[in-house]
Order: sequence, then C-alpha cells, then structure tokens
Amino acid sequence: RPRRRCNRSFPRGSDHPLGVNVETGHVIRPFAADDAPAVIGVWHRSGRAAYQYLPTWQALTLERAGEVFRAVIEPRCNIWVGTRQGDVVAFLALVGCYIDRMYVDPAEWCKGWGTAFILLAQRLRPGGLELHTHQENHAARALYEKHGFTAVKFGVSPPPEGAPVVEYHWRPETR
Repeated sequence: RPRRRCNRSFPRGSDHPLGVNVETGHVIRPFAADDAPAVIGVWHRSGRAAYQYLPTWQALTLERAGEVFRAVIEPRCNIWVGTRQGDVVAFLALVGCYIDRMYVDPAEWCKGWGTAFILLAQRLRPGGLELHTHQENHAARALYEKHGFTAVKFGVSPPPEGAPVVEYHWRPETR
C-alpha cells in the first residue's frame, strides 16, 4: 500500500485568532456539544481508512465509536474542531500536554489540517507535547517529525489492539 506524503502547508488566508492561518471558510475552534455527531463520524471514517491493518478498527461500528467518544473522549479531553464551510472535517483532542487524538476526514487528507492542529497544540502547550501513534502510520509519523517531534520509545498498544506503537515528544527549542 503506498504511503501518503503531504508536503503542502495549510492554505494561507485570513489570520485565525488562535494564530493558525486558515483559508477563508476554514476555521479551527473549540468543540461544542452539537459537534459530537460530526466529530464521531470524522473519527470513525478516518480511523477505518488509516488503520486498514488493524482488525479492531475495521470492526469498530459507528454506533460503538459514538459510545466511546461520549463516555471516554468527550469527558476527559479538551477538543478543537476544524471546519470547512461550517462542516466539521477534523479534530484535535488534548489531555494536558498529551495529544490524545487527532483525526482528519479522509476527503480532507493532505490539505494542511494536521499541520494546523500541530501548530495550535504547540501554541496551547508551549512547554511541550507528547503522543503515541501506530508504527505503521507513516503519514502521521512524517507529520510529527516535520514539526519537531522525536520518537522516544517503541512498544505495543494495550489489548485488544496489541499493535506496535511509537511514543513521540516535542519540546520547545532552548536558546
């Protein structure tokens, strides 16, 4: 399967108040409760498309994704959504300095959302960030490394997934 490589930066346009440059009609804003169905849809579609090598993701139903989002992700994460023309197309979920989730709808891959969310997270958590991703998620790994994240540990995700993962850290440069 070919790797996705995205070398494009986020589209330039008006300056977003959070310091993330976005194209007209593209907005990154805090999550609102009525965003939940759209965020769940993005998470489900993106996970199934990105993790074709993970049977647990391929078996995950939209209904179960909604249950997990409402019971686990929404209550404990600070969530930001990316919208295009008012439609939610991406999201970032932070727990302190930990990037818990970052998903982009497959139709929006390689359009700069990942870079925009990483830049936002770095502005929100200037002391540093941490995250885990699957070792086979080459596009995500390339994105994180492009933005200064360093792989610090390799391991395996907990059951039932049990897939190889890599832990990344980003620390601001000391001058």
